[in-house]
Amino acid sequence: MKTFVLGGGCFWCLDAVYQITKGVTSVVSGYTGGSIRNPSYEEICSGMTGHAEVVAVTFDEEIIPEDVILDMFFSLHDPTTLNRQGYDVGTQYRSSMFYTTGEEEAAFRAAIERNQDHWDHPIVTEVTRLGNFYEAEEYHQNFYARRPEQGYCQVIINPKLAKARKYYSAWLTA
Repeated sequence: MKTFVLGGGCFWCLDAVYQITKGVTSVVSGYTGGSIRNPSYEEICSGMTGHAEVVAVTFDEEIIPEDVILDMFFSLHDPTTLNRQGYDVGTQYRSSMFYTTGEEEAAFRAAIERNQDHWDHPIVTEVTRLGNFYEAEEYHQNFYARRPEQGYCQVIINPKLAKARKYYSAWLTA
């Protein structure tokens, strides 16, 4: 098993897709990259903590290659916008990848290079050593599956799920 900690805007979006990805055994929404210990969602939203909204995606490499996990990440958000994903604006929504080993850092940088051709502007995804990871509040976990009728899910997440189904259907369970 391997775990990648990835930030691509609101964690609900990445969570929704990785929850239905074959070989993914766990997706935990959380916060990392900042200076405040045990931050709350309200503190994160202030933009004053330095933390990013992220997901910790644990997967079985014998079922799904790490390159697929990373390529999905780059297709699910716009990695060329600094501190913004659509209507979500602030440092907490930055495109980010947090590594624990040199091997992970190399894989992340290779994924950026591999995916740059899909974008007209330079990828600005932050690649940083993982510090403390703080699990987000329970109501953020598996948000889409529990609230698919919610407005944000309908307007923002559903199109991302449709895109994932278009390009990664062989890797999805639903």
